[in-house]
Amino acid sequence: MENQPKFNGNKEIIVFLAKRFPLCFAATGEKRPLKIGIFHDILKRMEDEKNISKTKLRSALRLYTSTWRYLYGITCGIQRVDLDGNLCGAIETQHIEHARRKLEETKTRIQLQRVAQQSKKSENYAATASSRPSVIKRFSKSDSVIPCKPLVKKEHPQVAHKKLLLTRIPVTNVSMLQIGQAIKVKVGNNPIDATVINIAKEGIRVQIPSGIDFIIRPEHLEF
Repeated sequence: MENQPKFNGNKEIIVFLAKRFPLCFAATGEKRPLKIGIFHDILKRMEDEKNISKTKLRSALRLYTSTWRYLYGITCGIQRVDLDGNLCGAIETQHIEHARRKLEETKTRIQLQRVAQQSKKSENYAATASSRPSVIKRFSKSDSVIPCKPLVKKEHPQVAHKKLLLTRIPVTNVSMLQIGQAIKVKVGNNPIDATVINIAKEGIRVQIPSGIDFIIRPEHLEF
């Protein structure tokens, strides 16, 4: 087929697949688990078309199957579908466990990014506040002066907290941890306070003062 539009972006390719195979793909809403080997099935159906390269198709499928909506659909008792929407086998336990791990990793990464952004905003606020020029009123002789105590400049809580930080020791052995133990979570260059709430083989679940809890690996923790 000639004069076919070329698809380059992943999202553009996903929209095309949803229109071409609506019983299999979905551009929005819930996403059904795909048949194992769907990549080769698509190539066979589109062997006469040259608007999507194999590399870009594989990249688009990788994005499609890593979204939250798709991973949430990988559950026990759900069947995979082929390009025509036909059921073609139940999801195996190992694939369900893999989907759960991917979800946890994605959630943890997003939560840590949010914490880092909030920490950076607090630092910028403290730096801006400390650099603001103080306003000095000029009194005339006729002004009555009321004696008062000298003002004591308060440091921003985060600045004061940094001054109190001692040398921290990285956690290298999970057996060193206990439930309820106070710990530090490394977020870029800004470690934050956290509490251990669960210790499992997939990682350590901690909770930060804002109430957010997430799983993190031991190497990202400090005493």
